[in-house]
Amino acid sequence: MVINLLAKRRSVRSFAEKNVPKETIRHILEAGRLSPSGGNEQPWKFGVITDKALIAAISKAAYDQAWIAGASFLIVLCTTAVPGRRGGRDVQKARFPERSAEIEQLETELYRKLHQEEHQTKIPGSHMVLAALEQGVGSCWVSLFAVDEVAALLGLPAGTLPSEIIAFGYPKTEAKPAPKKSLDEIVFYNRF
Repeated sequence: MVINLLAKRRSVRSFAEKNVPKETIRHILEAGRLSPSGGNEQPWKFGVITDKALIAAISKAAYDQAWIAGASFLIVLCTTAVPGRRGGRDVQKARFPERSAEIEQLETELYRKLHQEEHQTKIPGSHMVLAALEQGVGSCWVSLFAVDEVAALLGLPAGTLPSEIIAFGYPKTEAKPAPKKSLDEIVFYNRF
């Protein structure tokens, strides 16, 4: 059951020195591939990083988060640019009509970089994390990293940006998940 997986999920930052089999990595990737996306655009690429030197370089580009270097592998969730006619600024202008003029005036490349997370890589990433956990593989999201530096390390083409990184591996130790707030603390019905 998905709820049972969610209840035991935790961020793993200490990994055992044990490689994750290719079949398991493929299972994790398949969970991401099957994810929904707005307009079924699937505006993503999934970079599987197994080279230890490259993982170490990405760890440095993630502002020296040394624990990342201990991961068995990384999946770099990359966003590909969506043409302006399919969403793009129009979605944000509709969501924030009072800021429409400011959104329109943002330089194209800056807007694309700031808007990258709206391209739904968090949905396939979440699916991958659950698929990994189902196989006994732990994970941790990495959002703090130098985007252009990671893009250069991976040789990403123009129009494709790394939006999130997930570190995967077998947990070195078993730990309890962090406590979560109760439903009463986080849910409201109809009006706040």
